[in-house]
Amino acid sequence: MTTARRGRPPKGESQLSRDAIVRATLRVIDADGVAAVSMRAVGRVLGVDAKSLYNHVDGKDGLLDAVTEHVLGGMVLPGRTGDVRADLRAIAYAFREPALAHPEAAALVLTRQLGSLEALAPVEAVLAVLRDAGCPAEESVHLLRMLVATLVGALLREVNAGPTYGTTDLAGIAQRRAVLAGSGLPAVASAAPYLARFDGAAEYEFAVDLALDALVARIDVRRSPRR
Repeated sequence: MTTARRGRPPKGESQLSRDAIVRATLRVIDADGVAAVSMRAVGRVLGVDAKSLYNHVDGKDGLLDAVTEHVLGGMVLPGRTGDVRADLRAIAYAFREPALAHPEAAALVLTRQLGSLEALAPVEAVLAVLRDAGCPAEESVHLLRMLVATLVGALLREVNAGPTYGTTDLAGIAQRRAVLAGSGLPAVASAAPYLARFDGAAEYEFAVDLALDALVARIDVRRSPRR
């Protein structure tokens, strides 16, 4: 005959929470990427049986959704000014700080289908700007996805380029520039001073501005009276 276990829960389980699970999942992602996430891997970080996590999240998908909500929830959404470009640019930069803290996790915003108010608040912010600019709902969604893909791509490039490119490794930049200049490829050689350097903040700004140029131009065309 078996009896119910009494006394304290196993070590670690008594302090288990959704927030602690999210932090542990981020540790796994930061160390080994999104593909390494599993209930067992997160349980190891927390020092608990993986089964105990099911009291707080619904399997691996629940872990990934919770992490995505954490990234989006870290955004401090700006107030509206009524200027489409200014408002979308402010949202893009509100995304930058929490996304840079965990860039591999930030990429999840491209693929996860979330339903919480916390996760949908940034989506609502972008769609509201586009709606008020006269964009139909379907087109607004396309523009939203284009903008998010641009931002995430720029951030991932910035983080992954860090070990190889930069602005402070003068010797490395000089060596890279010399290789490019001597490549025998005219266009590459002429661009060597710029290809050899990588300023993450400047590249992000350029990507945001270029995306907004295209977006605002599309809105302006829609607003223009047809002849």
